[in-house]
Amino acid sequence: MQPRILVTGGAGYIGSHTCKALRRAGYEPVTLDNLSLGHRDFVRWGPLVVADIADSATVTKVCRDHHVVAAIHFAAFASVAESTTDPAKYYANNVVGTYHLLEGLRAAAVPAVLFSSSCAVYGSPSEQPIREGTPTNPINAYGASKLMVERMLADYGDSYGLRWSALRYFNACGADADCEVGELREEESHLIPRALMWIQGHLENFQIFGSNYPTPDGTAIRDYIHVTDLAEAHVLALGALLNGGPSGIFNIGTGNGYSVKEVVDEIERTTGVKIPSAYAERRPGDPPALVADPKRAAAGLGFSPQHSDLGTIIRTAWAWHKTAHPARRSNTAIPNS
Repeated sequence: MQPRILVTGGAGYIGSHTCKALRRAGYEPVTLDNLSLGHRDFVRWGPLVVADIADSATVTKVCRDHHVVAAIHFAAFASVAESTTDPAKYYANNVVGTYHLLEGLRAAAVPAVLFSSSCAVYGSPSEQPIREGTPTNPINAYGASKLMVERMLADYGDSYGLRWSALRYFNACGADADCEVGELREEESHLIPRALMWIQGHLENFQIFGSNYPTPDGTAIRDYIHVTDLAEAHVLALGALLNGGPSGIFNIGTGNGYSVKEVVDEIERTTGVKIPSAYAERRPGDPPALVADPKRAAAGLGFSPQHSDLGTIIRTAWAWHKTAHPARRSNTAIPNS
């Protein structure tokens, strides 16, 4: 029997890609998702249980019924901008919800948890690239909620023997090369899908938020990690935990930073469509630059990104968007390539 892994938020963007990677690696993912943001048709590599992470009793029952050996926790609200205007929503779901999840897992004696954390825990760090030992100082409720959960995991580990790892990943992007799953949200805030949706006519306008950051071209710099590489990092970290490896924190990125303007330029090259340069004010809670130091993940997990060059990221995202969002802009010629 394949080892069964509970995947909370497995119907979402990163969760669904990770479920596919888990299946390929010989695991059976059991998705627990309330479908408030996820997609039922993204659950293709194992069973789906429609439930909330705050329902501890259901978490316990699912883990016992499926003989779950570990959990990967993705279920969270993840908009930096929204977290600055509605922090209560983020603390209620991301922190309190995770407490109830951990209690459900503890009752079922699940020994290991892999947590989807974020580089947002660092805030606006004074050093680049960012090491795991870089001081954490989140500047928005989203990052603060992730850091609180990391502390919860450490305390559960110290007191209850839970083995855990937290993957602090940087900007997840791109799409499954088979176009089976991709980035699909009703309220899209991420750069690459917004630009592609504008090209297809699904957004009225496309704006670059901030043109006066202290960066070479004035736009924010980020470390972009392909979602397929990110999914593989989860498989590697899970294997390390199940094989008795120590608990720990790992940055998941490439060590390379691209500015927003550089990403837009690559989108134009890939699609053949010119995107007008429309700038807006910076979004609250957005730091100027976030670039990972990936050495610990390479040494401790054997992680090496294979798909995270900017060209591959944009090509796979564009292929997915042409499948998921057929173009409706009548006055824009959309290349077939």
